[in-house]
Parts: sequence; C-alpha cells; structure tokens
Amino acid sequence: MPQRVVSPPSAQALLRLGIVLATAASVAACGSSSSRHVAQSQTGAYKIGPPYKVDGVWYTPQEEFNHVETGVASWYGPGFHGKSTANGERYDQSERTAAHRTLQMPAIVRVTNLDNGRSTVVRINDRGPFARSRVIDLSRQAADELDIVRMGTAHVRIDQMSAESQAVKEVALNGGGPSEQMTAVAQVSSGRRTAQPAPTQAVAYAPPPSPPAPQQPPPQQQPTPAVWQPSSPPPEAVPVSSRGVAGGATVSSLVAGNALHPAGGFYVQTGAFSTPENAERQRDAVSSYGVSEVSQGSASGREVYRVRLGPYTTPDAAGIVADRLKRSGYGDARVVAN
Repeated sequence: MPQRVVSPPSAQALLRLGIVLATAASVAACGSSSSRHVAQSQTGAYKIGPPYKVDGVWYTPQEEFNHVETGVASWYGPGFHGKSTANGERYDQSERTAAHRTLQMPAIVRVTNLDNGRSTVVRINDRGPFARSRVIDLSRQAADELDIVRMGTAHVRIDQMSAESQAVKEVALNGGGPSEQMTAVAQVSSGRRTAQPAPTQAVAYAPPPSPPAPQQPPPQQQPTPAVWQPSSPPPEAVPVSSRGVAGGATVSSLVAGNALHPAGGFYVQTGAFSTPENAERQRDAVSSYGVSEVSQGSASGREVYRVRLGPYTTPDAAGIVADRLKRSGYGDARVVAN
C-alpha cells in the first residue's frame, strides 16, 4: 500500500493561520482589558485637609470617630458620575457614598431619614454641601434607599460608625481603594475584623480656644464646631469642588443670602436670550444650583434677558458655582460683577 506524503504548509497557509490566531488573541485581549477596566480597583487615600473658605464661611476638616449630626440631606448623581471627588476617587452614583463638609475621607456613617425611618450606611469621599441647614450630600444609590430622590431633600440624622471608620482609615493609609475599604467594613460588622480603638480626640486644624469670661467659671468643653469664623484667617486652601444635579434634583448652593441685588457682589451668568420666555425656561432649569433671576439688559444695541445666579460675596465662591454648571453641561456659565 503506497504511503501518503504530507506536504509542509505553504507560506500563504501559514500567513492565513497567523492572521486568524492574531485576530483571536486580539479579541481575547480586548475582552480581558474591558473586564479589567470595569473591575479595576482604585487606589485609596486618607485625607483630612486644611481649613477652607466657601462664600465667606470657614470650614475646618477634622478627624472624628463619634460624629452625630442632624439636618437636611440632598443628593447628587447624573451630572457628576465618573468625575473626581474631593479625595481623588471616581464618583459612582450607584455606590453608597456621600459628601460631608468636615469629616475625614474616608469615614463611615449611618444616615437615617427622619421622615420615614429608613436608613443606610455610606462612605464619605467628597466635600459639601454648602447650603444652609444641609449636612450631607448623598449618592443616587443612597438617596434612593432613603426614598428622597423624588423630593430631593429630607431631614436626616448622621451617626458615625466608629469601628468601621477606623477600619477604612487603616485600609486607606495602606493604599486600599473603595472595594478594599468596604470589605473591611463588612468584616468589622461581622466580627471577623477588629479595628484599633478610636482615639478619644484627634482633631486636625482646630480653631484656637476662647478664654473664659472674667469672674465666670470655666465653660464646659464643647465639641469643636464644624463651621467657625476665626479672628484671623487660616492658611489659604484650594476650594473644594461643588456638585450639581441634572434633571431638577435639589442640590447644594453657595448663595450669600436671598437678596438678589446687594451693593456689589458677584453673579454667575448662564445665558442671555432674546425673549423672556427662553430666559425663564433656563432659569427654571438652573434653579437647583442656587437663587436665580432674569435681568433685562442690552447687548450690541439689542434687548436681551440674562439668567444669573447669586449674589456671591467673592469671585472664588461664584467661580465654584460656574465650574459645576459647566461640568453639568452649561458651557456658557461665567462669573460677572454686579
């Protein structure tokens, strides 16, 4: 029986095989790269930060582990999904996170909606809100769990979780990102992890104590207030980013009172329109960012209707609002003097 002779593959066949293998490898690599991109963990950082000033008010960040506070909560979401938070993380509106004016980042707090009794646990990773009476800005996910998305705000109580806050501090100081931090929180809650005891007092950048009044007994020691007005300004700090919410949700604002026309002051102009109807439509759209108005003026010999927010006492405060408006899609937002 004659033997079958197998010829070696031709150069053309080898080339075709190489192309097929290369294509398959490329597809596999793309899938792997995409998976890594979605699941990639962020590097953690622990941040307290120096005092900072927003619209004439000084805020003093400090490390705490037993913080309790009540006030109004707001939320932020679509306009800032994927953007950087104050501690450098990427904001994810589907995670349980929040912004606070002074607590260290990260910190773990339980937020309870006093209107309906619902509660959720969030990780502090951003700064804000700065409107009067508001004490925390929640992610979309946390706000949904508290049932405040539709109304925009709710009266809440904040209770810091001491052991969990200490645990995420340890993880963040070692470079552990959000996923590692939340794993540590779960371990503490289940008793599988013991955090180091929280210090009784660890305050960063506390204001100087006031001397006791003459011929009066020394006052009892009170917790350091979150907001204070020092006799001399502390060192300058980079202003924290503010956040806006698309779709008409209630957000924090930096408005210096309700008077729309003080002597002097700064405004954020979002647009100028030829008809009052168009100006009113935009005023309604940006009203969640602060007190807004429509003012009549002229440009190039034509009558125009300007949409403005404010007033703000400093150009820096107005600039913060203009920046968040631009990042939320209002590219014409700019600071103007009264």
